[in-house]
Amino acid sequence: MAKKRTKKRKIKGKSVLIAFIMVILFTLLLIYIYSLKISVITVKGNTLYSEWEIIKLAGLDNYPSSMKSISGLIENKLEKDAYIKKAKVKKRFLTEVNIEIEENNPLFYYVPNKKTVLIDGKETDSNFSVPTLVNYVPNKIYDSFLEEMANTDYEIVKRMSEIKYDPNEVDDERFLITMNDGNYVYLTLNKFNKINHYIEIIKEFNNKKGILYLDSGEYFKVIE
Repeated sequence: MAKKRTKKRKIKGKSVLIAFIMVILFTLLLIYIYSLKISVITVKGNTLYSEWEIIKLAGLDNYPSSMKSISGLIENKLEKDAYIKKAKVKKRFLTEVNIEIEENNPLFYYVPNKKTVLIDGKETDSNFSVPTLVNYVPNKIYDSFLEEMANTDYEIVKRMSEIKYDPNEVDDERFLITMNDGNYVYLTLNKFNKINHYIEIIKEFNNKKGILYLDSGEYFKVIE
């Protein structure tokens, strides 16, 4: 019986020793992982901010410990900024962080309020190179106009110079847009998405200047 107890004690002793070694190794592994610092950061989708500004907003400018830099927390930090609509953060190989930004772009400067309006409708005092909405738009129509502008190809928005709310006896949702190239475009809210095809349409008129009626009839009147 004594021999059996000795064997049991030896087996138990070995198990305790193995468990102790495993705990030590696991602890050392945790210390190693915790000591790893972020060494590579990539940023995509940014135009309003530089890559370094995004890194600073994310709180990664001192390349902190990888374990402290949780993706969700980084996203929350970035999305607190007025000009960032959405941030997506992915970590790779513990030391690499990839940040993808969806910006809350400025859409137009609204003269009645003396504010620049962003995609989500927020207003800012900051100045940007955006089209100017020169006159007052009734609230209900303004909300729809803002939605249509937010859904417009941003490259087209950047080609706009001035926007005027210009209702007539037929349509109270009509706008006149002056383009940077000297052309004019009439649009109504229910046909606003047609402005996305502006470049294709205007190519058909061999660089002539005029008025493009996309509100009705969809024709181009050349200005002599």
